[in-house]
Amino acid sequence: MNKISKKTPTLITERLTLRPLSVNDATEILLLRSDREINKYLDRKPSKTLEDALQFIKIILENRETFYWAITKTGEAELIGTICLFDFSNDTNKCEIGYELRTEFQGQGIMLEAAKNVIQYAMENLGIQSMDAFTHKDNQSSTSLLQKLHFKDLGSSAVENPNLIVFRLTTKK
Repeated sequence: MNKISKKTPTLITERLTLRPLSVNDATEILLLRSDREINKYLDRKPSKTLEDALQFIKIILENRETFYWAITKTGEAELIGTICLFDFSNDTNKCEIGYELRTEFQGQGIMLEAAKNVIQYAMENLGIQSMDAFTHKDNQSSTSLLQKLHFKDLGSSAVENPNLIVFRLTTKK
């Protein structure tokens, strides 16, 4: 099955709509990618301008190897976070999951709800049997989320960045 030629579908949860990213999300992407609190655990250059955000969106929209969702509250257009599946391996039916949520929406169970839905989609529709997530060793919110989602801590990920911990979720097949 060729996972990478598929289009990102819209997914609906109890409170959320996960939809494909759009150029209309530039203002919220700028808020998300320029937030110091969010970026302190990420190894990326923060967005500084709306043009930076638009460039990022353009890269995402052109990438056919990633499923990338804008997280919104159902009935509202405003992006409050993102979640994605990427780094697919057809040989091992494995991928990686990544996510970020604007600080004012954290602590409300939003990412847990979104991630459960994305994981279910990946397992049921894409045949994913193993999913990895990398998080900074000091990012307790992300670690807690991954534990709630039944990811197992595999320890430090690599010599290049000993601050990253890898977590893995596998299906029971």
